Amino acid sequence: MDVRQLEYFLAVVDNGGVNRAALALHVAQPSLSQSIRRLESELDTELFHRVGRGLVLAQAGEALVGPARQVLRDIESANAAVRDVRDLRRGRVDIAALSDMSTDPLSVWVARFRVEYPDMFVRVEEREDVAGVVELVKSGACELGVTTLPQAQRDIVGHPVVTQTFVLVLPPGTESELPDPVPIAVLSELPLIMGERRTANRDHIERMLRGHGVEPRVAVEVPQRGAVVPMVLSGAGAAILPLRVALEAHQRGAVVMEIGPAASREVGVIHRPGRMTEAATEFMAKSEKLVQQWEAAIDRHMKQGHGSVESAVLTAEAVERRNQEGFRARSPLLHRRDGSNATDRRLQSE
Repeated sequence: MDVRQLEYFLAVVDNGGVNRAALALHVAQPSLSQSIRRLESELDTELFHRVGRGLVLAQAGEALVGPARQVLRDIESANAAVRDVRDLRRGRVDIAALSDMSTDPLSVWVARFRVEYPDMFVRVEEREDVAGVVELVKSGACELGVTTLPQAQRDIVGHPVVTQTFVLVLPPGTESELPDPVPIAVLSELPLIMGERRTANRDHIERMLRGHGVEPRVAVEVPQRGAVVPMVLSGAGAAILPLRVALEAHQRGAVVMEIGPAASREVGVIHRPGRMTEAATEFMAKSEKLVQQWEAAIDRHMKQGHGSVESAVLTAEAVERRNQEGFRARSPLLHRRDGSNATDRRLQSE
């Protein structure tokens, strides 16, 4: 018994005969009759009584009608679910990330993806080191990984996405105390607030400083990344942070300064070889586009004579204004599966 046989059977029932069913299905009448006979043979019973040149539903046929309709409904539901995933109306993306990167750059990528595809589910699993991220991707627990590059790993494909720049974040009112950009050698004199040892950011910053002959003066070691900026704002010390994270500190009054020479690292997305799901492919494409737009905006501001930090501040402010305007027009929280939201309905009623 297959799906086509059930479709043909129900067509005969609904159309009251083989000829009309064949016309409705746009198939040859002999093919349809043969399919019905084959179904009866497989079930070892008559589904129809042959009365003259017509068919009358037999008791076994009556028993099959309900289950046959349910099977076709279930198949259509399955097809619809697959179409929804394929067309990004539903689905999920599982992402492994270094814990230091879940805020920058991953948080922005996930947020913008969810705004555009509000019925998608995104799960982020954090690890403290690169090996942990790679293992989650290799095992299949996560389809994508966000980590530092390059990664010379077998069975892993890496795509560079963004160069993450690090800057110096200082307490409010201290900008006049240091040259801009701040030479790396000067950082040996500053009390630094750092995350825990053996985390990606901490290891990278210490390697960068020691590579320039600077031994970091760690004044505060804090396990909670969210505590670093409040401590800087309250004067406990300085911090070396990714630029996008530092911009949030700048909005709260912190001083953000470049480091010379520039401190940066390559960040990208890793995955297993082969075809990815439509959702993961789209997530990567949207993330890369966001980075390109961000970098292009910063370049425009720098060509106008602004420094890199000031250019990033201006770009972040423009993004925030654009987001607010967009959210006023269409809430990212009140989306419904029919494609509308409360904002749409309110505008239609006014």
